[in-house]
Amino acid sequence: MNYFEDIEVGATQSFGHYEVTREEVIEFASKYDPQPFHLDDEAAAKTHFGRLSASGWHTCAMTMAMLVGNMKHSRQAGLGSPGLDNLRWLRPVYPGDTLRCETELLEKRRSKSRPEMGLYKTRIRTFNQHDEMVMESVNNAMILVRDPDAPLEE
Repeated sequence: MNYFEDIEVGATQSFGHYEVTREEVIEFASKYDPQPFHLDDEAAAKTHFGRLSASGWHTCAMTMAMLVGNMKHSRQAGLGSPGLDNLRWLRPVYPGDTLRCETELLEKRRSKSRPEMGLYKTRIRTFNQHDEMVMESVNNAMILVRDPDAPLEE
C-alpha cells in the first residue's frame, strides 16, 4: 500500500486507456447534460463542435475512471478529495477518441488537525489519441499517513 510518506512532489505518471463510444456519450448526456450537441448528430453538426461531442462532465467522469483504475493498480491509500482548484476543457472529446492521463504531484502536506491524514495537490492532464490535451485540472486529495504519531514537518 502506498501512503503519504511514499508519494513525492514532482513525481509524474502516465496511464489509462479509455475508448469513447457514441452510445456512452449519448447515455451520459441523456442523464446529466442533455444539450443537443451531446445527443443529436444533426444538431451537433450546426455547432462549433461540428459533430456529436462528449459532455465536459463526461470527460471528467472518464478521467476519474482512469484515475481510480490507476490508484487500485498502485494500491494507493486514498481517502477521497475535498475538491478542485482548477478545471479546463481545452478541446472537444468525440466518439472514437481514446483518452489517457498524465499526472504530476505538485505539493503535499500533513494535516495538522487530522494526523492520520495527508493532503496533496496534483495536476491531471487528459489527452486524446493525437496527444492533444483535452482537459486539465488541479485536484486536491487526501491520503492515509503510515505513521500518524510521527512528528509533523515544519
